[in-house]
Amino acid sequence: MTATRQPADGLYVGLISGTSADGIDAALCRFEPQPQLLGALTHPWPDALRSRMLAIAQSEEPVDLDAFGRLDSAIGDCFADAVQALLAAHDRTADDIRAIGSHGQTLRHRPDGEHAFTLQLGNPWLIAERCGIDTVADFRRADMAAGGQGAPLMPAFHAAVLAAPGRTRGVLNLGGIGNLTVLDADGSVRGFDTGPANGLMDAWCQRHTGQPFDSDGVFAAQGKCDDALLAQWLSDPYFALPPPKSTGREYFHLEWLESHPRAAALAPADVQATLLALTVRSVADAVHAHAGTASDILVCGGGVHNRALMDALAQALAPREVHSTAMMGVDPDYMEAMGFAWLARQHLEGLPGNLPSVTGARGKRLLGSLHRAPRPFA
Repeated sequence: MTATRQPADGLYVGLISGTSADGIDAALCRFEPQPQLLGALTHPWPDALRSRMLAIAQSEEPVDLDAFGRLDSAIGDCFADAVQALLAAHDRTADDIRAIGSHGQTLRHRPDGEHAFTLQLGNPWLIAERCGIDTVADFRRADMAAGGQGAPLMPAFHAAVLAAPGRTRGVLNLGGIGNLTVLDADGSVRGFDTGPANGLMDAWCQRHTGQPFDSDGVFAAQGKCDDALLAQWLSDPYFALPPPKSTGREYFHLEWLESHPRAAALAPADVQATLLALTVRSVADAVHAHAGTASDILVCGGGVHNRALMDALAQALAPREVHSTAMMGVDPDYMEAMGFAWLARQHLEGLPGNLPSVTGARGKRLLGSLHRAPRPFA
């Protein structure tokens, strides 16, 4: 691989494993003359590594510094494997790719308090070395250093690919955590985390059925929403906080769910039905409060495949139209991976990646740090 700088219209790879850690999404992208997904795949985590990450993310397992360092390398290896699998599947080589944008795996996100921090693992130097491709990573901390939440970061990308001038639109990501982007008719952009989306439903389903997620909401459909438990959950202070705000699995986890005693008195399917209702109500409340004039809501993330969830959202958000981002030509499963490829491009072009109107940062910032692939030396 040469040291010659590739043109801005080269190819990029975006990588992310979300709060549910259900796989590493890898997207092969081009952004000129317009954003285009050329190929994608979801690379599986080894079961033991995924279980370890989830336990640590939910504060269920302490980790010493040696184990922390090994975990960072193990996650980085898996991200490199995902890149290599993607390139092989689409007959590409490292020389075809200008850069990788790697989000990493979030294990902690503590955006508030005197010493706010966010922690994503997946050694980017290892990715760059193994793949032979410049890798941009650590996207969140520059925004946090400027007083921002460091999240969500996708609203800037949503604005680039989904804005409709003269029309207010909402973009809803239903990952482990729900994120709402508001693309206002005047061109302004707002966004924040609404609360749990799939994360709690997935964890509860795994515990009681052995399945990693509730396919089409079948498990939830076997139960009935408990209004008293739903009201207890919705009384959590997070839901009443004004934006900017962000959260993660380290807050909304099974211990949070079970801290409300009524949950233990219900059948598991009733709890699942109530969790689905929690996602719907928290999203609907956020839309009504902050995107009241939106004519439509475009949905991406794994939750778009949960038919019961999508039907309930459509009912709660009527008369707004609720559709998958596929309707706009953007694959809902790889929106975030595309977004981190785009953020890598922003970094290499010296352009900001954050939106202060979303994160609360003091200003726009260049996000991420560049980790160079090996170059030949004399």
